[in-house]
Amino acid sequence: MKPLRCYVIFYVCLLFLSTSLAAQVPGVVIAHSPASSGQYIGSPSICILSNGNYLASHDFFGPKSTEHTSAVSEVYLSKNKGKTWVKISQIQGQFWSKLVEIQGKLFIMGTNKHHGNTIIRNSQDGGYTWTEPIDAEHGLLLAGEYHCAPMPFLEHNGRLWRAMEDAMGPIKTWGKRYGTFMMSMPLDADPMKAASWTKTNVLRYDSTYLNHQFGAWIEGNAVADPQGQVWNILRVDNKSTMDEFAAMVKISADGKEASFDTTRGFIRFPGGAKKFSIRYDAKSKLYWTISNVIPEEIKAQNQGKNTASFRNTLGLFFSKDLQIWEVKKIIFHHPDEIKHGFQYVDWQFQGKHIVLASRTAYDDEEGGAHRSHDANYLTFYRIKRFRK
Repeated sequence: MKPLRCYVIFYVCLLFLSTSLAAQVPGVVIAHSPASSGQYIGSPSICILSNGNYLASHDFFGPKSTEHTSAVSEVYLSKNKGKTWVKISQIQGQFWSKLVEIQGKLFIMGTNKHHGNTIIRNSQDGGYTWTEPIDAEHGLLLAGEYHCAPMPFLEHNGRLWRAMEDAMGPIKTWGKRYGTFMMSMPLDADPMKAASWTKTNVLRYDSTYLNHQFGAWIEGNAVADPQGQVWNILRVDNKSTMDEFAAMVKISADGKEASFDTTRGFIRFPGGAKKFSIRYDAKSKLYWTISNVIPEEIKAQNQGKNTASFRNTLGLFFSKDLQIWEVKKIIFHHPDEIKHGFQYVDWQFQGKHIVLASRTAYDDEEGGAHRSHDANYLTFYRIKRFRK
């Protein structure tokens, strides 16, 4: 990967004069939840509907949220390409979720709570009302303890693919409890029926990976490589270095088997210790991702720190083969990584542009976010003419 210092970094203005003179939040603010609420904004998702409208969603996590009992998600609508937004629905029992159109119909898929059932809901009125996942015929896909994020859906070889994590590992701590798997179904099947979906075997956490420095693999991407092979490319928690990695798990064509090559399965990946999404652009014939990279000069100054905590630099990257990634542009940067972050970005291609929704920690009139992880904003931004 080319060094980031070779590129111009546009620094976001920071005003320290007073909390009443909070700096301008980058992009368009969709939603705001101050730190004092104890409810932080998580799981940003964005979807461009067939009629041209934009939908965005987020959930609430934190000490005053209901994430561990029955999580709450909110859905917002823009009819003017992201210039203004209005809340159109609140969903009780929806967490870590992705908005998606499948065969022209609108769905939201995630869990019902922190480590809850895997569920999917349908909306027939553009996101104003949603079905209830009451049983296996109506959106309850997997009962148990599961984990995910607003990750991409892949249409490939007549099937729809979506990565997930099982949170029922024997060691009940973050990272160690997660096993990765892939769900898929025929494109003409009903997503609301559990029987439509095929599930691979679960690959469990293995402490011996990465010379015994492996912390977790989560938030996988369903991606087809240039040869048509489907992969689950996952965020990797690695305690040994400031360099970041992703894991490439191979998925069989029938969607039943997941396998991992311990010798070649870990690749260097910009921002790999944080959530990222990968999509293929047929026009440029490149894979693209938006991730929280750590500039080389920052790495040198912070050896030994947790790479997952650096979320204050957001970059656009591309690859020809999913193996080697290059920086195209730094989108946002703030010099403070403690209370500022642009993270968990979900995005879509939109003609010549990319539109994104960000879980953003930034200054507000109450003193800003509690910390970068505990975001106080959901924001929208457009990357214009991203290929150039």
